[in-house]
Amino acid sequence: MTDDGTGLLTIGELARATGLSVRTIRYWSDEGALPPVARSAGGYRLYDAGSVARLELVRTLRELGLGLTDVRRVLTGETTVAQVAAAHVAALDAQIRSLKVTRAVLSTVARRGSTAEETTLMNKLARLSTAERRRIIEDFMAEVFDGIDTADPDIRTRLRFAAADLPDDPTPEQVDAWVELAELIQDPEFRTTMRRMIEFNAADRGPDVPSGSSLWFMSRLVRLAGGAIGDGIAPDSPRAAGVLRELIGDADSAAVLERLAAATDVRLARYRELSAIVNGLEPPSAYEEQFGWVVAALESQVAR
Repeated sequence: MTDDGTGLLTIGELARATGLSVRTIRYWSDEGALPPVARSAGGYRLYDAGSVARLELVRTLRELGLGLTDVRRVLTGETTVAQVAAAHVAALDAQIRSLKVTRAVLSTVARRGSTAEETTLMNKLARLSTAERRRIIEDFMAEVFDGIDTADPDIRTRLRFAAADLPDDPTPEQVDAWVELAELIQDPEFRTTMRRMIEFNAADRGPDVPSGSSLWFMSRLVRLAGGAIGDGIAPDSPRAAGVLRELIGDADSAAVLERLAAATDVRLARYRELSAIVNGLEPPSAYEEQFGWVVAALESQVAR
């Protein structure tokens, strides 16, 4: 404290009183966050008890991550601590989301052993804006459904839902799944596979075929094949032929086999699994055993 009876503090005394360095206090003072209340005869900065309280507030706001511009606005009364805090929370939320994306990309790179080119692509896919991600999905939907006017509307609805966008606050697993899903739906070979499956679905549809027939067929397949497996019926046995008749009626076995082969493609199953993760849902059952039984039974029947 100065010995002139004013009770004012030099910058060194203020540093000792607060535990901050002289250099830090001088910097904050130069930036306008802690102006001196007076100057000594020798031109040194002087501070009072109010400066101590002001300095504690500056330190608190800086420790919370606020920039000096916001600190000055609070100290001059242009805004309140609460208003600045709310804005800072929003900024931190955005930063946290960005860090989650960064973590997810790096985790995927490490797991895959990705090259530099793959790493760059994954990072770009993960950081696409909502509008950009939606354009990828819409482009995929437009290509696989182009010209298929009779496609089952349930299939179209489920595919659009399955390719849902990332939530606002995705988990690393969701970001990872989105990157793989985006790569998949932009792959021309996968688009061809998906379109082939939809074409099979649309091939025998007409105005009298009710909506949801594909769902009805799949549910029957799971039930009948599951029952056959439970009863120990071999796919190449005479009893299997009876199960197939109940399932497909008089339909051509070779055509049904080709359709199921398209519908059970391993990458279509991966598409459904990734879509569920992005949507925050449990991955759907692929009913691999039931579909495998029907495919084996059809193959046996076609071979005869």
